[in-house]
Amino acid sequence: MKPPRIPPMLASIVQTGLLAIDGASFTELAACPACGGPVSGYDTKQKVFALVRDGEDEHTLRVIVKRFSCRTCGRIVNAEEPFYPGTRIGSPVIDLCLTLAATMPANRTAAYLDAMGVLVDRTSCRLYIRDHARPVPASDLFGIMVPLSVVSLSTLAGQKGKRTPVSGAEILAACGFPSSKAGSPHTESSGT
Repeated sequence: MKPPRIPPMLASIVQTGLLAIDGASFTELAACPACGGPVSGYDTKQKVFALVRDGEDEHTLRVIVKRFSCRTCGRIVNAEEPFYPGTRIGSPVIDLCLTLAATMPANRTAAYLDAMGVLVDRTSCRLYIRDHARPVPASDLFGIMVPLSVVSLSTLAGQKGKRTPVSGAEILAACGFPSSKAGSPHTESSGT
């Protein structure tokens, strides 16, 4: 299969949106999502958000997520974060997989992601498509449907500039996450 031809501007939009998240902190949680009880700080963890390629260099984009202990049920729960339940990469990357998969098979989806500099293998694409299949709000850019979460992140990064980091709350809003209790921000249920 010939590598897909992706307009450089589209690849730049996707890369800018994802790179804006690198190093972001997610530290807010109002109440336990399981029981609604009060929470207190527990610790923080680094999580892989995405793997991207810039030329020959590969970069692992990471975020910091605060964890909380529920004082009612004792569960350890994460702060509100831009990850779908049961996934190990950020929601905008999964949104990109789902949007592309609406018009092409999983192996071609992985090839398009690779051409944009987003590294997700074919098997992972298939699993995300199978386990999280749902419509994702998207816009046509250069003849390719791109999720609004990615477009919003890229716009946010452009507005902030390189000197001002994007806050966790701004990232959550750009990704459409009103609350961790809601599961998927784009539908009523996350389909997990």
